[in-house]
Amino acid sequence: MGSLTALEKLVPVVLAFGCGALLARRKTVSADSSRAFADYAFLFAVPCYLFGNIYSSDLGALFDWRAILAYATTAALAVLAVGALAGLRGVRDPRGVALRIMAGVQVNTAYFAVPVFITLFGDAAPVFPVLLFQVCVLTLVVVCVMELGGPAGGRAAGPGGRTPLRAVGASLVTPVVLACNAGILLNLLAVHVPKAALDAFSFVGASASPVALFALGLHLGGIGIGIRGTTREEIALIGFKCVVFPLMAWAVCGAVFGVGGDWLRYLVLIAAMPAPQNLFLFAQRYDIGVDMSAALVIKSSVAALFLLPLWMQWAVHVG
Repeated sequence: MGSLTALEKLVPVVLAFGCGALLARRKTVSADSSRAFADYAFLFAVPCYLFGNIYSSDLGALFDWRAILAYATTAALAVLAVGALAGLRGVRDPRGVALRIMAGVQVNTAYFAVPVFITLFGDAAPVFPVLLFQVCVLTLVVVCVMELGGPAGGRAAGPGGRTPLRAVGASLVTPVVLACNAGILLNLLAVHVPKAALDAFSFVGASASPVALFALGLHLGGIGIGIRGTTREEIALIGFKCVVFPLMAWAVCGAVFGVGGDWLRYLVLIAAMPAPQNLFLFAQRYDIGVDMSAALVIKSSVAALFLLPLWMQWAVHVG
């Protein structure tokens, strides 16, 4: 893939995202409808895409354990770095630290990484292992800290006094995780899925990328972005997420673990994705850092979109 070809592949990303933002700003399409588009993508289209592709994939090639271990090590180092920086800034509430770690280390997979990888490479398979690691490890740790780190024994913040076990269970039964696990299980058991069903999953899954990016554009266009109100902490977290974390992935995965070729490019590009939308949902649920979380999701998404051509140029150079 040449430099010009790589940049050309970003045109659909900018078109879907930019049109959503423009239509919301002009009030041609209500920004409130972004929730419906996002729900369609997250609850239906993305799971269909993930199931069909994982079921049809070569799991031996899909789950490169050295690459996954390298990314997990990078994430662990990043967790320590963000946690230490939060402590130096005087953040003492464990939930506040967990929220900042989530902003600096976790990536927006379903709404950003999957559609971007589909557009750039025609396949989002490299995102699947990271998605599972993120949900089954990083998110579970954050959930437990949120549940146990609050007042009154850690239950006051959770709706209805949810226990950590229930919170963990809830994260594991999201449609995206269920689709991944179902695809892996049926693939390993060599269960025959009719071609008509796979074609149906493919048909619906093809809409995941443009709809997710359009929904994100609607959401950001409706809320607007106040650059002047950006705090130093927000700038630091966005810089860490969109620049430092992918550079750490490059160094740790490439130099320490010897990951190279396509997998090194994939892992660095995944690390360069913005903070996840779940950051804002967690902040709302546990009533901590709501305004900061909303700002980080929005601004890191815009920063990641602007930096994506640079990371693509890097990927071409490495290739």
